[in-house]
Amino acid sequence: MSATTTIATPAKKAPYPFYLGGVAATIAASITHPLDLTKVRLQASGDKRMVESLKKTVNTAGFRGLFDGISGTWMRQMSYSVCRFWAYDESKKIVGADKDSPAWKLALAGSMAGGIAGLVGNPGEIVMVRMQGDYAKAPEKRFNYKHCFDALFRMIREEGASSLMRGAGPNVFRAILMNASQLASYDFFKAELLKTPYFNDNIACHFTASFAAGTVATTVCSPADVLKSRIMNASGPGSNSTIGVIRSSMKAEGAMFMFKGWVPAWMRLQPTTILIFLTFEQLKNGVDFTRSKGYTFV
Repeated sequence: MSATTTIATPAKKAPYPFYLGGVAATIAASITHPLDLTKVRLQASGDKRMVESLKKTVNTAGFRGLFDGISGTWMRQMSYSVCRFWAYDESKKIVGADKDSPAWKLALAGSMAGGIAGLVGNPGEIVMVRMQGDYAKAPEKRFNYKHCFDALFRMIREEGASSLMRGAGPNVFRAILMNASQLASYDFFKAELLKTPYFNDNIACHFTASFAAGTVATTVCSPADVLKSRIMNASGPGSNSTIGVIRSSMKAEGAMFMFKGWVPAWMRLQPTTILIFLTFEQLKNGVDFTRSKGYTFV
């Protein structure tokens, strides 16, 4: 009588917490906030150079002025970034993408995630841009928001609830470009690097993949980023028209206005992208370690 043997199938790995990417993005954005602040003020004001904008900020508000509007940054990341990382994972399931999928399939999943996250995160995006851009304006034109929730409630009270969707079109378009280029590029470059004999799944690989993804994302997103900042900083009637902003900017500055602030945008997005993915990968390692010790709360 022969004995039958059964082969145990390995248990399917539990997914990582949906908020992990948002936490990583919040940490990264807090560290790089001064560069993000400078990028927004360059795009929204008449400043020509990054150093000029930094000096103006320090002279006007002191060193702490480099962290103006950080509560708006936190609001934006905990709405937009939490949503985009979650939606990207879900979109990859829908389109059948995995780590070895072609770039177009990853970009499709990133585009789907960007469309959802751009809409969900639009109020936080406006709050962040307005709080960061305030000190670049004349005192009589400033919003003077105390914190992100003050900005949110005052916008609803003074401009109506529809103001929370100001610039939603360019913002969603920019979010689609960002996630198709940043998240998808990172996954693509990481997979390609791991196919070579020179990289393992470690910090060196994560750094290289995120560096490449940051450069791609900066170039792809620059036009939509400039338009988004100019529209969201506008407050007069009819000033939030995308076509109107394009016409006036083209007339005053030429077509290259769409890449105004590219260098500070690259300098901001590169460390942010690197920090996001390095932090994200380490948080995932932390979750794996915690679960290996028998803790199941993460």
